Amino acid sequence: MSRIVPGVIAMAIIVVASNILVQYQLGKWLTWGALSYPVAFLVTDIMNRVYGSTAARKVVLAGFVTGVLCSLVAAGLDKTTLRIAIASGAAFLSAQLMDIAVFNQLRKYNWWLPPLVASIVGSVLDTAVFFSIAFAAELTPIFPSDDVFWANERLPLLGSGPVAPLWVSLAAADWLVKLAMAILALVPFRIFVGNLIRRRTQIN
Repeated sequence: MSRIVPGVIAMAIIVVASNILVQYQLGKWLTWGALSYPVAFLVTDIMNRVYGSTAARKVVLAGFVTGVLCSLVAAGLDKTTLRIAIASGAAFLSAQLMDIAVFNQLRKYNWWLPPLVASIVGSVLDTAVFFSIAFAAELTPIFPSDDVFWANERLPLLGSGPVAPLWVSLAAADWLVKLAMAILALVPFRIFVGNLIRRRTQIN
């Protein structure tokens, strides 16, 4: 258990920070949370590579519980809604577990392929689940008390593409950041995995 404590702490910090930073706008389409949240995939992939999928799932579960607690606190402060809380929890858990599953399927290939593909697939699922549950007009009957009319205003995609609901532009911008972060994360992934494996070898 002690070996995954750093991963649990790192995941908890990322989740808490993202829940705070998502309240602050970054340009027209993003919040600051879009920059911190993708690091969760990096933590999951490092734990998976070094300690295996069981350890990675425990870290993900810790992150999920932290996220639920953050949502409860935010709801008490009127900073979020039940719909967004459900969307956030469902997106995090499904995306991180998908990341682990894809990583395991590619584990035997070049070191960079599993974390890159797993993060990309996981981030696609994360973005689709969160934004559709949180803002899609089709789900309004399930959450009648949550007003998402603003998110369904039809505008050019990212300001210049085909006309689509605003939340689709928000989702597209969010996923593009996740894609960039998945590529950039390969460097710290390589460094952290190498250091942790060397440390384990020295201890053994």
